[in-house]
Amino acid sequence: MNDSQQHRGPDGDGLWTVPGVGLGHRRLAIIDLAGGTQPMHTADGHISVVFNGEIYNFQETRALLEDCGYSFSTHSDTEVILHAWAEWGEACLHHFRGMFSIALYDSRTETLFLARDRLGVKPLHYAILPNGMVLFGSELKSLMAHPGIGREIDLAAIEEYFALGYVPDSRCILRGVKKLPAGHSLTIRRNQPIPAPKPYWTPDFHTRHTGSDSDLASELMARVREAVALRMIADVPLGAFLSGGVDSSAVVAAMAELSSSPVNTCSIGFDHEALDETAYAQRVANRYGTRHSTRVVAADDFHLIDRLAAAYDEPFADASALPMYRVCELARETVTVALSGDGADEVLAGYRRYRLYMGEEQVRGMIPGWVRRGLFGWLGQVYPKLDWAPRPLRGKATFQALAMSTADAYFNAVAVVRDDVREKLFSPSFRTALQGYRANELYRAAMTAAPPTTRWRARSMPTSRSGCPAIF
Repeated sequence: MNDSQQHRGPDGDGLWTVPGVGLGHRRLAIIDLAGGTQPMHTADGHISVVFNGEIYNFQETRALLEDCGYSFSTHSDTEVILHAWAEWGEACLHHFRGMFSIALYDSRTETLFLARDRLGVKPLHYAILPNGMVLFGSELKSLMAHPGIGREIDLAAIEEYFALGYVPDSRCILRGVKKLPAGHSLTIRRNQPIPAPKPYWTPDFHTRHTGSDSDLASELMARVREAVALRMIADVPLGAFLSGGVDSSAVVAAMAELSSSPVNTCSIGFDHEALDETAYAQRVANRYGTRHSTRVVAADDFHLIDRLAAAYDEPFADASALPMYRVCELARETVTVALSGDGADEVLAGYRRYRLYMGEEQVRGMIPGWVRRGLFGWLGQVYPKLDWAPRPLRGKATFQALAMSTADAYFNAVAVVRDDVREKLFSPSFRTALQGYRANELYRAAMTAAPPTTRWRARSMPTSRSGCPAIF
């Protein structure tokens, strides 16, 4: 199982076993190259951990733990996790800022603790076998190396894949395997029933910041600088992916401001001029004096497909996987860690569909549902599909969306394959086997969990085991 993930950690490996428990780790050394070997244990041997990722605020958390009386033998963020668990237990996650998947074993209580970072940047798969054995690993291939994992496909995962182009949390393409959801932990104690994962963090969409445009812009840039500064804490060469767009350019600008030496940047170009943005990236590189590298991806660069299938383990229908692999390949020639601007369009409403969707919601709020379903449903059927016409005349999709509920309309706006098309693609026997399940339920659940009228409420803070002050 450990050897199957050698590509994740080429700098070293470690195994630790005691009766009934085994931890394995492949290391990509980033912080404390000499002292951060894993699995890592407390001095008394009671707590052991393997950990993938980085705790960006580990220095601040370490200082807090030292004030509580803990001593450290390394300069790694891994050791901070050990003592944080000893002090705060499951509440230690509230202290961590970073991207991580953690597997920790506490022999005092015979407890296995699994946790994944707030946004699920780092993966964590697990399976509970019929005999009660629990398997876990960063990738599906590590679990598949165990003879107890079957090869039966989860049919609901097929529905989700066709709809979204990927298999989302907490589903896995294989029946019996799950992904620990983002922002969740799972605590398993020997000889006790295995509980469901529980969330330790959910995004808050209801707290509004007030101030002038200038004040809010200044706050945003301060947060960007802080986020970039935290991610530049490393004992290995750093770099950035640079596309020339606003997002990656902002990251590179912040890195250049914070770095005493030129930033390493890299870009991927395309052999079709209409799709190639390397000129924009070069302008940004020139502006900030970066050490810039570019590589061109050909339109017929298909020989990566088998390698990508092996890397992703599950079906993944995003064409950006090809250039992303190439830019990572290019970056790895000079750096170990690379920052990117991914996710900014989602966080800052950068996609045009958000404005269109907001307009649709205003219409839904003015017209009763039974009227919308009848009127716009009929218009959606009879109105021609005018893909060639000016955008204001392409009303078919809008009419269809207005006939739907909020969640279903947005789901179909982002779906790779819409509901009506999947209905035609799937055989009657497959639709029967799904027992009415549709991937739309993921979006309905998300919107139900975050209704726009819900007010945010502060939660009580967990107490420290020794009375040490806690920060949340």
